[in-house]
Amino acid sequence: MEQEREKNYLYDVVIVGGGPAGLSAAIYMARARYRVLLMEKEKIGGQITITSEIVNYPGVERTSGKELTHSMKEQAQAFGAEFVMAEVLDMDLDQDIKVLHTTAGEYKALGVVLATGANPRKLGFKGEKEFQGRGVAYCATCDGEFFTGMEVFVIGGGFAAVEEGIFLTRYARKVTLVVRGDDFTCARTVADQVKKEDKIEVKFNTEILEAGGEHMVSYARFRNNRTGEEWTHEAGENGGFGIFVFAGYVPNTAWISGKLVCDEQGYLVTDSSQKTSAEGVYGAGDVCIKNLRQVVTAVSDGAVAATSLEKHVSSIHEKLGIPALEQGEADTKRLEGEMTGGGRTLGEGSRGDGARGEDTRGEDTRGEDTRAEDGNGFLSAQIRQQLSGLFPKFQEKAVITAELDDSPLAGEMSGFLGELEGLTDRIICKREYISREEKERREAGGELFPAFRLGRQDGREGNILFHGVPGGHEFNSFIVALYNMAGPGQPLDEGLRQRLSSISKDINVKVMVSLSCTMCPEVVMAAQRAASLSGHVTAEMVNLMHYPDLKKKYNIMSVPCMVINGSQVYFGKKSLEEVTGLLEGN
Repeated sequence: MEQEREKNYLYDVVIVGGGPAGLSAAIYMARARYRVLLMEKEKIGGQITITSEIVNYPGVERTSGKELTHSMKEQAQAFGAEFVMAEVLDMDLDQDIKVLHTTAGEYKALGVVLATGANPRKLGFKGEKEFQGRGVAYCATCDGEFFTGMEVFVIGGGFAAVEEGIFLTRYARKVTLVVRGDDFTCARTVADQVKKEDKIEVKFNTEILEAGGEHMVSYARFRNNRTGEEWTHEAGENGGFGIFVFAGYVPNTAWISGKLVCDEQGYLVTDSSQKTSAEGVYGAGDVCIKNLRQVVTAVSDGAVAATSLEKHVSSIHEKLGIPALEQGEADTKRLEGEMTGGGRTLGEGSRGDGARGEDTRGEDTRGEDTRAEDGNGFLSAQIRQQLSGLFPKFQEKAVITAELDDSPLAGEMSGFLGELEGLTDRIICKREYISREEKERREAGGELFPAFRLGRQDGREGNILFHGVPGGHEFNSFIVALYNMAGPGQPLDEGLRQRLSSISKDINVKVMVSLSCTMCPEVVMAAQRAASLSGHVTAEMVNLMHYPDLKKKYNIMSVPCMVINGSQVYFGKKSLEEVTGLLEGN
């Protein structure tokens, strides 16, 4: 049994990171008939998925980051690449067979491609950390709506700053771009779009020094780098304003720490074949030192890394006498254009143990794609088809209890439940109508309504709740929560499983989200995973749009916002490891 498990967890190549570089490497390695596993801790596609328009990718006149990377993923899967959602915690890279320790268990590989990308850089100005989530933000798509009718400052002069600044004109009454240099650093065609925006003002040769206030940002100090003159902006009638920081990126290599050679900024040092300082370990994309950080160069890096790594993997097979590893099933008909269906069904990726069919998070089932084609329903035909492939895998029946009041939101939630009811017998749907008196009594005890309460048929748990229709980016969160409740659930590192199972104090976790937020699902799913393993943890997803009192109570100007036991407030993305640590601290 142990030998079989070792075989299932051994891959020719493990690719860490699901952005364009990682997807490109997966396509090339899988097409060469190697057994390939791509690991992604958050969402397939990476940060480019928030880019609404790409017009400089050769051969593709116009597309979005989401569409482009979704196509890449489908192509990699069609060649037989496997996918698993997991975070790599540590790596042993010194031996011929590399070992990756992840939140989904231990994996082994003959070669590794690191395509972990880079994260938005924080500037370190006074007040930046203290007011994150209360005026200081890093994602316009996630947080723009919180600043409707307010003034907003965008810090940065690159492509991201310009694009996000233009996006923010949808909400803000005025947007000021604060550029440290004397010009933008992005393409002129992009910068020229700013001139067409009446709401945008640009201040060149300017940097931010400080942000401050009481409950949210109400003043900020700036300095003109040429004259040395300092000036202060103070909030007007709205009592606050926003500061969005888009000032470059920091490579995601802190977790590697000493295992590979990096430059002073933390970028991986690679040679012309993308090889790092370790044998059998290659880098690709924005995590590496490079002159141009664009999707086209990321894809190139992935292809170069993969083709270079082929020789190394073949040599290890020969050296250790390892027979060819069984590759995931390739879908050659799809590649030849003979199939008309749209992608693998939800749950048809890799379970992570060598078997097919357990990755429920990788599919692009978010946002507008979940809506019915006629606009009158919640679930499209494609989503219904994907769900039909997942529900039979449930080991037990899951129960969704809709606790409904007389609000319009409750009506929407009841309609959503109605669409789920007829899809499978593996989910039992119930409705409980809450009277005004009962609602007031239970709200006094901290409960929120309306709610979907997720549990098991035997009555256990019921400690995962959704307050709002789980559409947009939270649709996968909802489906994954059901999957974890009904079993077998997502693979998980045994150490994390034991830590969560040993929690003995009752803890309530509310994750405030917006359905457009790209960073929220990771926190929601981490809290839900904790609740699925510990009856002492209650995890609630709250669509903040419907609960303005909570926004006011906790001074929330950014999501995700996680509130533990009604008092401890945390902003920003959190992995399952981080959430576990916070829960253990209570």
